[in-house]
Amino acid sequence: MKYYIIIPAYNEEAYMAVTLQSLVEQTVLPTKVIVVNDNSTDKTPEIIAEYSQKYPFIQLVNKVSSAIHLPGSKVIQAFQEGLKHLDDHYDIIVKVDADLIFPKNYFETIIHHFQSDEQIGMAGGFCYIEKNGDWVLENLTDKDHIRGALKAYRKVAFEQIGGLRPQMGWDTVDELLCKFYNWKVVTDETLHVKHLKPTGASYNKTARYKQGEAFYTLGYGFTITAIASMKLAFRKGKPFLFIDYLNGFWKAKRENKKMLVTPEQAQFVKKYRLKKMKEKLF
Repeated sequence: MKYYIIIPAYNEEAYMAVTLQSLVEQTVLPTKVIVVNDNSTDKTPEIIAEYSQKYPFIQLVNKVSSAIHLPGSKVIQAFQEGLKHLDDHYDIIVKVDADLIFPKNYFETIIHHFQSDEQIGMAGGFCYIEKNGDWVLENLTDKDHIRGALKAYRKVAFEQIGGLRPQMGWDTVDELLCKFYNWKVVTDETLHVKHLKPTGASYNKTARYKQGEAFYTLGYGFTITAIASMKLAFRKGKPFLFIDYLNGFWKAKRENKKMLVTPEQAQFVKKYRLKKMKEKLF
């Protein structure tokens, strides 16, 4: 199976080379890698250019945009720019971050998953971060969720869910829509990916309400939002984020923010989330 990779990159000179090196050392190489330099002010584009000279399947694409790193919007706009430079002769499309080190068998294993079951729409491993010299699971989500840093989609599933949406919540709505359309989402605990820059490290303060806004646009409703907000705030070790998330939810509701899902999909999301919560309680 052919797989294409798109890497949005903004000021990643500290990590760009090791990420690309881990990709060129894969046991099954990607057919194409598009790295979108999103208005970097450091040496990110030079590093990408060096790799593209050595490896013809790597391509540098330059994009001009705001330097403000709001979660969801900036990175997916860069991803969408990368899509414009790809043909559709692929089986798997992959979105990865520019601060990861993949084990050498990562994509070979991902391909095996897709080949094993035609109903698998998404697959991915797990992110690990360094703490006190050890690499530990970046435990921000349940183990049935694929982190936004490393998403692999079957082409048909990617097209059916309508691609990726440029706002926070994109890496949840993609999985929910896969389930809505009866695709399977597979996570592989044997695939440990080193995440060199912990999630949220570069977020601007203006992003603090964005998580609550995402819960609203996903169609969670207040009860599910409150439970999800409390869970996420404590996982991050910052209990007061719970208030920010709820304020973000009410702010989005007052402003009647555009939903990420249709009314029918929103009903499915609520039922699915409530079912998952009940399974954990009982």
